Order: sequence, then structure tokens, then C-alpha cells
Amino acid sequence: MTREKFQAQIANVTREIKGRPLDKTLEAFLNERFPATGPEFQAIAAACREAVAAGWMCDREHGGIKFGRVVKPCPEIDDFSVDVVEMSDIAGPHHVHPNGEIDMIMPLEGDAKFDGRGAGWFVYGPGSAHRPTVSGGRAYVLYLLPQGAIEFTRAPT
Repeated sequence: MTREKFQAQIANVTREIKGRPLDKTLEAFLNERFPATGPEFQAIAAACREAVAAGWMCDREHGGIKFGRVVKPCPEIDDFSVDVVEMSDIAGPHHVHPNGEIDMIMPLEGDAKFDGRGAGWFVYGPGSAHRPTVSGGRAYVLYLLPQGAIEFTRAPT
């Protein structure tokens, strides 16, 4: 798996969602069009496993979380960026999604859930914030960020 082939797989998703509001309607569309048990979702998940094994995905680590920006925002993927993290029973740093965030949740071990959700797609709307948390096992989470926008913050007290 090369970065170029991976980007082409992601483009198959972004082509179908460009211009749509990041909301629960989009989440439902993604889970219906690209279900976790479907061939496109499974191909992306396999590509992530292969790329991590090859060493070019999730190639950085901090605080027990492996991560990396795989693709910067570009016209080929409709101005989304692609980040992938590998997390196991841990909460990540608090951040805000100025333009929203689309998460592809790929459990790897146990009954891994991301922010309480199992395998599939989860959408956070513009202005939302959270501490991304994987519980119950280990998972990859792919993040699509419009224009690559993310702001790391301190968690509210």
C-alpha cells in the first residue's frame, strides 16, 4: 500500500460527501453507504493495517497514542485532511473541530469503542470538542478534517 493508493481509496469516500453538512444525517449516510462490514470500509481498514506495518502510518507516538497526518488537505480529496491514530484504552488530548470531524472507527482488539461507538462512522459537527477516547480494547481511528482544521485546547474544568 502506497500513500497514493491510500489517498485514492479515501477519495472514493470524500467524493460522495463533499459539500454536505457535517451532522447526524451525514453520519447515517456514511454508515449506510460505507458500512463497517462492507467492502470499501474493509479495504480502507486493511490499508491502514498494511501502512502501519510498513511504518509510514501512525509513525509518531506520544503518551501511548500512535498518530500521524497521512494526507494534507488537497483538491484530490475535496480539501479534507486524513489523520490516523492507534489507541488502546486511553483518552487523547482535548481539541475543538472548527469545521467538524468525521471519524472512521476500526476496532482491532477486544470490544474497542471510540467515544462510546463501535465499528463504523461517527460525525462531530462544526465547533464541537472532545477528548478522543478508546475504551474496551485497541482501535485505529481515521479522522477526516475539512481544511485540516483542528485546535488542541485544555479540557474545560
